[in-house]
Amino acid sequence: MTKLSDLRPGQKAIIRNFTSTETYLKLMEMGCVPGEYITLEQVAPFGDPISVKVSGYSLSLRLNEAETIEVEVID
Repeated sequence: MTKLSDLRPGQKAIIRNFTSTETYLKLMEMGCVPGEYITLEQVAPFGDPISVKVSGYSLSLRLNEAETIEVEVID
């Protein structure tokens, strides 16, 4: 398992766990739950924020939020 913040643009993964209750509640309200597929779309020039595609829409996350999301990379 790895952190969402460690993915490269274009990589796909499955959300497995959240290490922060605050982040989990925020993302759960947007449909991001364990078992959902997620793709890293873009990284800003200085690395923060990142853009991901999840639940059929694009979402912008701060790097510190992405570090609390554990994912399983899909080959």
